[in-house]
Amino acid sequence: MKPVVAFDIGKVLLDFDYGILIAKLAPRTQWNEAALDAYLNQSPLLAEYESGQLTSPEFFTRIQDETKFAGTESEFAALFEDIFTPIEETIAMHRKMVERGVPTYTFSNTNEMAVRHISRSYDFWSKFTGHILSHEVKSLKPDAGIYESLEAASGREGESIIYLDDRPENIEAGRARGWRACCHQDANETQAFLQAQGVLTSSGHDSTV
Repeated sequence: MKPVVAFDIGKVLLDFDYGILIAKLAPRTQWNEAALDAYLNQSPLLAEYESGQLTSPEFFTRIQDETKFAGTESEFAALFEDIFTPIEETIAMHRKMVERGVPTYTFSNTNEMAVRHISRSYDFWSKFTGHILSHEVKSLKPDAGIYESLEAASGREGESIIYLDDRPENIEAGRARGWRACCHQDANETQAFLQAQGVLTSSGHDSTV
């Protein structure tokens, strides 16, 4: 049985910058950028949304009520979604794995608005075998529930799961379950790790890194 490869999304497949959202959102609220930054990044609101405790309409209503955002939910969603930049090196690695028949899963703390945008904007999305998303399984990395969800969906556990993530605490939780995990910081190092695991050939995409 082939191993599966699990990819975090943010900072692995796609870079993101909430500063883009904050700069565009602030002029349409009663708050300045510093207050909005603290609200989104230091309050529990985003974690509640990404863990499935809030629906997208509920998330928007909270923001509208608390910041006095002057706009519709669809206008807010367009701002919220426009924060991503593709990381071509790891997307190319994924493509080569798919061509070799390696099963792959996204494995991410994320939310419905982001997934809606990513799934329609990036071709790689449909090439994954499956998607383990925090807002759907109602568990955030590094909590055990989301890791259990990937094991259940893939039918693999322990060393049969190869895992890429940029957050050390998430990687450590995977390693504690026996997964083969790499803390992604550099495309060449990640490529070498995947080659060592046998899921990417040495000629996989060297010319693009």
